[in-house]
Amino acid sequence: MSAPRNRRTPFLGRMSLPERNFIAEALRAETVGGVLLLAAAVAALIWANTLGKSYETVRGFHLGPAALGLDLSLQHWAANGLLAIFFFVAGIELKRELVAGELRDPKAAALPVVAALCGMAMPAVVYFAVNSIGGGSLQGWAVPTATDIAFALAVLAVIGTSLPAALRAFLLTLAVVDDLFAILIIAIFFTSKINFLALGLALAGLVIFYLLLRKGVRGWFVYVPLALVIWGLMENSGVHATIAGVAMGLMLRCTRRDGETQSPGEHIEHLVRPLSAGFAVPLFALFSAGVSISGGAVHEVFTRPETLGVVLGLVVGKALGIFGGTWCAARFTRAELNPDLKWPDVFAVSSLAGIGFTVSLLIGELAFAGDLVLTDEIKASVLIGSLLAAVLAGILLKVRNTKYKKLCEDEERDEDQDGIPDIYELDKPEYHLRMAAIHEAKAAEHRRLAEVASDSHAGDDGPA
Repeated sequence: MSAPRNRRTPFLGRMSLPERNFIAEALRAETVGGVLLLAAAVAALIWANTLGKSYETVRGFHLGPAALGLDLSLQHWAANGLLAIFFFVAGIELKRELVAGELRDPKAAALPVVAALCGMAMPAVVYFAVNSIGGGSLQGWAVPTATDIAFALAVLAVIGTSLPAALRAFLLTLAVVDDLFAILIIAIFFTSKINFLALGLALAGLVIFYLLLRKGVRGWFVYVPLALVIWGLMENSGVHATIAGVAMGLMLRCTRRDGETQSPGEHIEHLVRPLSAGFAVPLFALFSAGVSISGGAVHEVFTRPETLGVVLGLVVGKALGIFGGTWCAARFTRAELNPDLKWPDVFAVSSLAGIGFTVSLLIGELAFAGDLVLTDEIKASVLIGSLLAAVLAGILLKVRNTKYKKLCEDEERDEDQDGIPDIYELDKPEYHLRMAAIHEAKAAEHRRLAEVASDSHAGDDGPA
């Protein structure tokens, strides 16, 4: 009998074991980085609200060679320099997803891509509507469009909830697509006057970088100096310097060849991700998240259209956009939700994606660069919106935490102790033979213990 033609494809189903292991390792690093990011943001807020003058002095301190156009403030170095490392890792993630991950199959990629696009479009629509009605500036439409995966995972760690691997992978895929479009937004809408000579030299450097990779040239002492030159030229070109980071990340090979346990891209990502998550992004947060939070400032956030648009975009726009896009895509692609999960689980993850910290702060600085007061208010709105999204998601996830724990335990169980979760071996005869041997050994041990207990009992009942 032929298979039914209408059979629906699973959505949020079980991933392949290699993909699951890769994502688990990547998310562990992001979780640690997210906790550091959270700590850096709190430190910045305390510093700015207790010793505000010293905070402004430190982040405004300039250093770097002026002759090369790199006499920049510490805040600028953090936003344009350190975040280039973050976007380099994002470029590798995107490349890997496109050639070896969830996005390599156009049919499988359609749903998370549609969800991510709707999750960026709806916050922009919400911001646009609020500011059109309230007479605010439309320049900040892109601020609430980004998702911060590290901060989202830090929230999960803090509230003590676990997400099944499929939901975590969905969140990571959303963030990867989010990063791609955030990069495009920065490149297209926030590029200042272009220095074509510097840009041409930066592009020439990228070509050299690409050719060296294709020739198989190895050695950090070749690529790190070249990357720094490319970044410096991009910084002077007028195009946001983080674009250099993502461009170099996209050039790395992320497919494995015979005999390789890791592709070059995976290997470099493994080396650089801790630097990005544990140093670059937290330091950026330290110099960007320090805004004055007073009763008046909070009142401004909820009464000024620009800031209210950001808050509502993150809390309402993200959740409705991702959930609505996911539901519609599943409906029209006939994708059937994993029976272990429910649509409220998708909504909870959609709410979690409303935590838009790192890239939202960056875009806020770019959108309102000429107005320092409004820039700080926009940053405050990003912090408040992200906090509200985190609280909402935390409540929704806690409701289902018992179910999530059981699913995670099932995913991790390895009773035959061969290093592979049992759930991936249920269709293999060898697994069942190993389990039969384990159970037979246990049964033999219980029979022996029963005989010992019986003999002991018989001795107790004998004559004194």
